[in-house]
Amino acid sequence: MRLSLPPAAFFLVAGELSSLLQKHGFSLMPDMPLIVALSPVVQPYLTGSSSNHTYYSGFATVEGYDFTISNTSYVISGSGPIGAWWGTRTLLQQLVLSQHGDDVRYSVPAGSGTDSPGWEVRGFMLDAGRHWYEADFLADVCTYASFFKINEFHIHASDNLWIPSLLYGPDWHSLYSGFRFQPPQGSPVYGLGPYRNESWSYSDFTRMQTHCAQHGVTIVPEIDTPGHSLVISQWRPQLMLNGTPDSLNLTQPETIPTIQSIWAQFISWFSSNEVSIGADEYPSSLADAYISFVNDMSSYIGGMSGKGIRVWGTYEPSNTSSISTNVTIQHWDLPGDSIPVSLLDSGYRVINSEQAFLYLDGKIPAEGGFSQTLNLSLLFSGADAQGGGWAPNVFTASDPGNNTAHNNAGLRGAIFALWNDWGPNATTPLETYYQLAQSLAVFAEKTWAGSGVRSSELTIEQFEAAYPPLNSRAPGQSLNRAVKDLVTGDIVYAFESVPYFPFHTGVDSVGPPYTLSFSVRPTAADVQTTGNTTASRLFGGSDTVLYASSLTFSCNAEHYPLPSTFRLEPDVWTNVSIRATREYTYATIILDRGGSETLWYQTTLNIWGDYLTQANMSFAAPSGIIGSPSFKGDIANVLLCLG
Repeated sequence: MRLSLPPAAFFLVAGELSSLLQKHGFSLMPDMPLIVALSPVVQPYLTGSSSNHTYYSGFATVEGYDFTISNTSYVISGSGPIGAWWGTRTLLQQLVLSQHGDDVRYSVPAGSGTDSPGWEVRGFMLDAGRHWYEADFLADVCTYASFFKINEFHIHASDNLWIPSLLYGPDWHSLYSGFRFQPPQGSPVYGLGPYRNESWSYSDFTRMQTHCAQHGVTIVPEIDTPGHSLVISQWRPQLMLNGTPDSLNLTQPETIPTIQSIWAQFISWFSSNEVSIGADEYPSSLADAYISFVNDMSSYIGGMSGKGIRVWGTYEPSNTSSISTNVTIQHWDLPGDSIPVSLLDSGYRVINSEQAFLYLDGKIPAEGGFSQTLNLSLLFSGADAQGGGWAPNVFTASDPGNNTAHNNAGLRGAIFALWNDWGPNATTPLETYYQLAQSLAVFAEKTWAGSGVRSSELTIEQFEAAYPPLNSRAPGQSLNRAVKDLVTGDIVYAFESVPYFPFHTGVDSVGPPYTLSFSVRPTAADVQTTGNTTASRLFGGSDTVLYASSLTFSCNAEHYPLPSTFRLEPDVWTNVSIRATREYTYATIILDRGGSETLWYQTTLNIWGDYLTQANMSFAAPSGIIGSPSFKGDIANVLLCLG
């Protein structure tokens, strides 16, 4: 399939490959003609558009596009470069949904139409402050989100765990915190951030940011102050509010200049027109100082960079001052922290992140908590007593008076949030993808079309039918670590013997469900449980590593051993079968001399400091390399199959 581009018609991807399928990584699309009606070949074109596209608010948008499909052409006319881009997403989705079974032909009905999003902000937030993510993983998430026309990625880049016994005790400095932008050598803020290896360098971040922008997704960075700021207090203890290390003392003369110096260091990294200063959950007794801070930061960042700011909608009562209406309020808690209709009536611009609909958490403790994925029933039929669907103008299902019209000029859109309250060991990036995948797709539908506005909006039945093929064929990434052309029950590879270590298999990582079986005879040094327990690597891949010591999985800088009672016996053959699904991973151990046991890979979660609980882990298979130079034992009978 060939794509012809008029000169400068699609500036967004200028200089990239001209083939649409090749450019956007549609590697799963077989070579074949595209047919419309009865025509064997169709030429797609991208052009500028003279149509006047608007959001529901009536404001003009460059995100709209028109399309005209004939027997010989598929013409996408964007009101701006990004509009043409979204039009190509629709084309690719149509191709996926038009294939039936093993039929290698793709047919798209001839006709014409126009399309534009209902709201300007259609985004997702990921808590990277409490959980480290590599830049390449986040870039792939942008690619996936773009396929569904999500246009913002809000990165919550600084935060800390909340374990009161540590946070408000003498050991507060040891509590986990994160700051993900890496200050360069010689920077005045160089010491900020306790884990330099868990931060993005300028080149890491800007590469990710450029990749996302090329796919139509704007990164909106957040550095959260003056609350949620333990990472700053650990760096500069003199700035913290007395007795509250996660809050900064805004009346301390050095505090605001220090926060401004952090933004001065990093503001040039960010290509977005807006940034978030967080400003969440600060003591309401200090409302006047808080409001003054927000307004000062709005002026400072605006004067320095021309960028606007956003804050979380925290209720700060004051009889003498108010936050400037130049600041966008990201509402999250009705009625505890803000009343969005009152904000709109007062002239504020509002983004809906209401937790009742839009909050997720990295793992759910057994006793309940935020959902792990957006609730389809809630979004399609649980937003009011009449069974109506959710949209960005809906803040509550129980009080229609606290919702607003879909075309309210101050309502900018919505962002759903995935928090990592239980810390860096609670989930793997693969599990984060599982949480985001369907959530991004349904959220994209609801923030593009809304509910009860367009006849073309999807029903839940239509969404559930369309999502699986779209998810499996989403271009340009392999976040689910699927193996091309293989299905459940197929063998990925099998090696009766391994000729040498390290042995490269050519299959770097495989996502669940899978079963990895092997026989292993380690030496005593391979299975030591003290000292360097990660020296003897059995299997490795881009996502995970499996070590001989306690059959420990390593993923994303965290380690997950089997229970402490287990240890591979040295100089004895042991048969191991590791099975993983999206929900769990376990190992079945069978000794040559008889006997077996099944052990589960789990992690310990600290729930707000109240109690500890166990949670299952799901790992991608470390399928790329068998053995390592430091492993001195033997590995045989390796079998990796799907299912």
